[in-house]
Amino acid sequence: MLKVFIDASTKGNPGPSGGGLLIVGDNLHEQHTFVLPILTNHQAEFATMHYALEFLLAKEWQDQTIMLYTDSKVVAQTIDKNYTNNPAFREYLAAIQELLPHFSLLIVQWIPESQNKGADHLARQGLAKALKSQNR
Repeated sequence: MLKVFIDASTKGNPGPSGGGLLIVGDNLHEQHTFVLPILTNHQAEFATMHYALEFLLAKEWQDQTIMLYTDSKVVAQTIDKNYTNNPAFREYLAAIQELLPHFSLLIVQWIPESQNKGADHLARQGLAKALKSQNR
């Protein structure tokens, strides 16, 4: 089983954004930071989830049981309901919905921010990279 923790960080709303991905499993501990475009905080959270799913598929881990943890209630509830009435989220939901059928068992679970410190730290590093690249 893989435990995947995701988070996004945004400066401004919208603003430069970064994402973080922490993956823990048997003899596995991977950390990833990445730059996202200028997004709102919620859009950055959706974009981070999409990135995480693509990353898991690229690693060919889709046949494992995956618990994906997010501290974004908006993302967790949207995926759980498989619906959003917010036009800004529809594109992200559609992209995520395209990837979900590739996974044998993937469960999205909301967790409090206090339990997502690792992914939060990585997301802040991604944001720092985004800010640094803007100042070039």
